[in-house]
Amino acid sequence: MRRARWATGAAVLPLALAAVLTGCGGDSPEDAARKAESAVGSYASRASEAVESATAEAGRRLDDIRGGIDVKGDVKAGRPTVGSDGRARAEVTVTNTDDSERSFAVQVDFTDAGGRLTDTVIVTVDHVQAGDTATATARSTHDLSGQVRAEVPRAVRY
Repeated sequence: MRRARWATGAAVLPLALAAVLTGCGGDSPEDAARKAESAVGSYASRASEAVESATAEAGRRLDDIRGGIDVKGDVKAGRPTVGSDGRARAEVTVTNTDDSERSFAVQVDFTDAGGRLTDTVIVTVDHVQAGDTATATARSTHDLSGQVRAEVPRAVRY
């Protein structure tokens, strides 16, 4: 049975994020992915600098997943929609091209029409069977308006 899980993350205050994430090095890949997902969603701020810091920290956390392989080409983000709550949602589809069951941690960046980064989230997709695809929903952590785009700058299979 495939499980897809959506999670929110956001612009994160760098010092608070660093405090939450210390000690991830000895964790299993699943624990490291969950900590990254949780930490990115823990502290929200709308400041542009904080969004960029969160993006950098999310990338570092994805690097910390032991045995992780960069599989950005196996992941696609759908066109985001903005719900009545003001939050953008984008379906993320992963394809497991490996020959055994794998999980994925995917960074999704929401940008405005001008390409300016407005939000960053990490979503995990667990237990995708070999050769199968699975989906999860990336959800922005704060209200976004106007034309919103979703991009996948990083994806790790573990």
